[in-house]
Amino acid sequence: PTPYVKDGINEAVVNGRIDRVNPEQKGSKVAAHFRATVAPGEAYTVYVRFSNLPHTDPFADFDAVFQQRIWEANEFYAAIQRSDLNEDVRQVQRQAFAGLMWTKQFYHYSVELWLKGDPSQPPPPEGRMHGRNTDWTHLYNLDVLSMPDKWEYPWFAAWDLAFHTIPIAMIDPEWAKRQIVLLLREWYMHPNGQLPAYEWAFGDVNPPVHAWAAWQVYQIARDRSGQADTVFLERVFHKMLLNFTWWINRKDAHGNNIFQGGFLGLDNVGVFDRSAPLPTGGHLEQADGTAWMAMYCLNMLSIALELARNNPAYEDVATKFFEHFIYITNAINNIGGHGTSLWDPEDGFFYDVIHYPDGTHIPLKIRSFVGLIPLFAVESVEGDTLERLPRFRRRVEWFMKYRPHLIESIHSLAPSHVDGHCFLAMVGREKLEQILPRMFDVGEFLSEYGLRALSRYHAAHPYTFHAAGQDF
Repeated sequence: PTPYVKDGINEAVVNGRIDRVNPEQKGSKVAAHFRATVAPGEAYTVYVRFSNLPHTDPFADFDAVFQQRIWEANEFYAAIQRSDLNEDVRQVQRQAFAGLMWTKQFYHYSVELWLKGDPSQPPPPEGRMHGRNTDWTHLYNLDVLSMPDKWEYPWFAAWDLAFHTIPIAMIDPEWAKRQIVLLLREWYMHPNGQLPAYEWAFGDVNPPVHAWAAWQVYQIARDRSGQADTVFLERVFHKMLLNFTWWINRKDAHGNNIFQGGFLGLDNVGVFDRSAPLPTGGHLEQADGTAWMAMYCLNMLSIALELARNNPAYEDVATKFFEHFIYITNAINNIGGHGTSLWDPEDGFFYDVIHYPDGTHIPLKIRSFVGLIPLFAVESVEGDTLERLPRFRRRVEWFMKYRPHLIESIHSLAPSHVDGHCFLAMVGREKLEQILPRMFDVGEFLSEYGLRALSRYHAAHPYTFHAAGQDF
């Protein structure tokens, strides 16, 4: 109940209504109002100092303090950055670090409060109770989070945040750990095990990269501090078990270890909306969704093997993820054991496949990042790990001996003659030699700025799919 509301700043600056600003200079909002004329081609510098106390001469030591802050920042980054980087690379990395720190944002969102509305205001429209996020009423966010861009869209995106934690761990490993743990807490993670994707649709599906992020952050923090935070790793692992089970139960339509994740957060857009029902009926067997899950298995395997160093109980669960990886890798080449594959031997590439209601399969031959995601599923199990964990080693050996048909596509599964390590990869050498030439071809995926989401091949060879009486 005051005439001096937050719009008063706008009224005073834009419309000259000085009477809209409290003459006592008190309130919850404040802005500096400064006028200057800058001639073309000239620079103009404004010195600003924030203080909770009045100063008789606030800028007397400004230059000295400012130089001290620059020196402190230089010293900080000198301790963070690698010494072998050239100056140009150091500046690029330093600006990237600064941008990442700048996009920290306080985020407050209670789905239940949003659905019911503010008690002092008119009730929200009835349609809100049947719209987005209505099944996320447990979600209550009241935290400082890393965001993609706090100006353009000030909300978190779960898988973006997972990637953010890797460089954050180089600056502030404890905060990086807290960010990962936070997403897995009960007021974020759905009771069914799904992670919230982003504000406009928490139920959308992001790639399952959080176990990978936790494993990377753990290693970065360990290497920098000399201490292994297995408590953090264990906290994350138990929650990721819930999320992994959600994927298995919700995104594998026929229990064949082939997954249908939906959009999956990349610009690998196909001819159909992969998060919506297909116009053909049936569902889409996704090469990238399946590959992300193979990678997820290997991330969980790595974490389990690390925790098994001090707790033998994790040895058993490590075998679970080892075997599940084998099943998924076999499935992508032989869906349900019926000979259908997401790999096209003629094109030498992975494609999504439409699974019609009658059981038939049609590949969508679109050369996009969908076919490159299988390259991510790779891990090496060191020889000393196999020696230290005899039960795990025996199970691997048993699987190789009695399930040979499942490991045919795991080209390098046999222990190396050099140091006995075991190499696990979804894509073997033969397939790799067909994918990589495409990936590094400037006429296909390689551009001056990295890899394209869609091959340039389609500029001259557009892809069309005919279904439901129209072309897609």
